[in-house]
Amino acid sequence: MPRLKAFLISRTGFILFQSLFIISEIFIFYPCMLGSSNNVRKEGFMHEPVLRNIETNVMVQKTQPKQNNENYPGETVHIPLQSSETGRAGNADTIDTKSKLLDRMLQKKHSPHDLENRVQRPGFQVSGKAKSHPGKIYNADWDSLDSRPLPKWYDDAKIGIFIHWGVYSVPSFVEVGQGGLAEWFWYYLAENGHDSTHNIANFRSVRRYMANNYAHDFRYTDFAPMFKAEFFNPAEWAKLFEESGAKYVVLTSKHHEGYTLWGSKHSWNWNSEDVGPHRDLLGELAVAVREKGIKFGVYHSLYEWFNPHYLEDKRHKFKTQNYVKEKLMPELTELVKEYKPDILWGDGDWEATSEYFNTTKFMAWLYNESPVKNTVVINDRWGKDARCRHGGFMTCDDRYNPGTIQPRKWENCMTIDKESWGYRRNAQEQDYFTMEELTETLAKTVSCGGNLLMNIGPTSDGRIIPLYQERLKQFGDWLKINGEAIYGSKPWIAQQDILNPQVWYTSKSNGNGNPIVYAIVLELPYSGSLELGVPKPSQDTLVTWLGYQEGDIKWTVSGNNIIIEIPKVYPHQLPCRWAWVFKIQNLK
Repeated sequence: MPRLKAFLISRTGFILFQSLFIISEIFIFYPCMLGSSNNVRKEGFMHEPVLRNIETNVMVQKTQPKQNNENYPGETVHIPLQSSETGRAGNADTIDTKSKLLDRMLQKKHSPHDLENRVQRPGFQVSGKAKSHPGKIYNADWDSLDSRPLPKWYDDAKIGIFIHWGVYSVPSFVEVGQGGLAEWFWYYLAENGHDSTHNIANFRSVRRYMANNYAHDFRYTDFAPMFKAEFFNPAEWAKLFEESGAKYVVLTSKHHEGYTLWGSKHSWNWNSEDVGPHRDLLGELAVAVREKGIKFGVYHSLYEWFNPHYLEDKRHKFKTQNYVKEKLMPELTELVKEYKPDILWGDGDWEATSEYFNTTKFMAWLYNESPVKNTVVINDRWGKDARCRHGGFMTCDDRYNPGTIQPRKWENCMTIDKESWGYRRNAQEQDYFTMEELTETLAKTVSCGGNLLMNIGPTSDGRIIPLYQERLKQFGDWLKINGEAIYGSKPWIAQQDILNPQVWYTSKSNGNGNPIVYAIVLELPYSGSLELGVPKPSQDTLVTWLGYQEGDIKWTVSGNNIIIEIPKVYPHQLPCRWAWVFKIQNLK
C-alpha cells in the first residue's frame, strides 16, 4: 500500500507538471506569436515611418498568422520580425516550429480540406493550368482567362458604390484645387515631391499641414490608433446604399498604404483588428450589405508604397517576387476564401507587369477552384500590361467615360468629390458634383454600355457626411422613377442624339425584336417640343414619360424626325428634378 500511494503521488505530480508546462507555453509563447495590439507605438507597425529613412525605418514585415502558421503556398517564411526602435528580432523558423507544437498541444482538429490547404495553396501553382472542376477549365494565361463570360448580374446592375476608407481618413487633408488625393497623404508626406506624376503643391501642402499641426516626430503610423470608426454602423451604411439604388458595393480592403480593413494574417499589426477600431470593418459591412440584397466587392491594391519586400523587388527590377509570394498572393487568397467577394477590384498595378504579380495564376485559381469561381467579377488592373486589355471588365483610367460603345464591358469609377477619393475635411460644397452633373455622367456611361461606380469617402470615426448622404438619396429618388431605363438596359443603335446632344439613349428588348428605347433628356426645351433625330416613328409608336401619371405623350413628325410634345406642367408637378426619361415603343 505505501508503494501504491507513492506511485500515485508521483504520477499525479508528473501530470500536474505536464499541465503547468502546457499552460505556460500557451500563456508565454502564444501571445508572442500573435503579437500584441497594445504595443503598436513602441513595438513597431508592419510599416515603420518613412520620413527619416525608408530603407531602415520601415518594418520588415512578418506574414504572421493570428491562429496558425498558414503560409502561402505551403512554405515557411524565413523573415525575422525586426523593430528599428528596439532591435528585437524573432526567429521565423522557431515560430513555425512552435506553432506546429502548439497545434499538437492544443490537439487542434482540422478537416481534410484544411490539411490539404496547408500543403498546397491553390492559386499559386507551378503549373500554368489550375486544377480541374466540372465545366470549362481556365488556364493561367490571358487568352484563356479573357474567354470567361462575364456573370450577367454585373452588366444588369449598372450602379455601384465605391468606398475609400483607411488610416488616411484621419488626417483627411489635401489642398483643394490642386488635383490632390487625400488617400495619398502618406506618399505626399514621405516622398517630398520626388514624383513628377503628382502636383508638387500636394507634397508641399501636406508637409506644411503636418508641420503646423503635429509634433516634429509625429509619424504617419501614429494616425492608425486614431482611426477608431467609433460611429461606424454597418446597418446604417447598408440602408443608405439600398436607398441610393446601388446594386453593388466595393470597399477598399487595402489601399496603397498597406493597412487592411480586416484582421489579415499577412498584415500583422497593420490592420483594423490589431490597431485602430479593433473591428473587422470589412466583414461587418459585407454582412450588412448582403442582408439588403446588394452584391459586395472588395478593392485591393497590388502594391504597397513602403513595404520592404516590394521595395526590394523593385530594386531588383521586379526579377524577384518576394513581396508577391510572401504578402500579396497569401493575402488575396485569404480575402477571397474568408469573405467570398462578388467583385475583386485590383489597383496599384502601374509599376510592374502581371507576370511579376502572378496575376494569371491567381485568376486561374479564382475561376477554377475558389468559392466564388462562378460568380466573381474582376476588373483590368492586374499589371501594367493588363490594364484596359485583360480581365473581366475594363476601367482603363479613373473617371473613364469614353462616350462611345467599347468592345468590352467597362466601368466608370468616379468620385462625388471632384478631386479626392478619400474624405477631405477642407472640401467645400462646390467641390462636390451636383445631381445634374451626376445624372449626366450616369446617362452618358450607361448609354455606352458602362457601369457607374460612384465613390464616397467616410470619416475616420465611421460617418458618411450629410452631403454624401444627400447625393446618394437623391440618386435613389431619381432611380425609383427612371430605373427602368438603367437597370438591365443595353446600348441602342445610337448613344447620343444627332440633333440634341442633351439626349442619351438606352434600350431593352420587348421580346419581338423591336426594342424599347429610352431617351434620357438632360435638359427640357423651353419651347415644350423635343425634336429627336435618331428614333424613326411608325404609326404604332407609343411615347410615355416615366413618372408622369396623366397618360401617353403626344408626338408628331417633321421630315424624318419625331417631335415629342411635352405636357405643360408646373415645376412641382415634374416627375423628377433632374434628367427626364421618355419611353418610346414600336419604332420602325
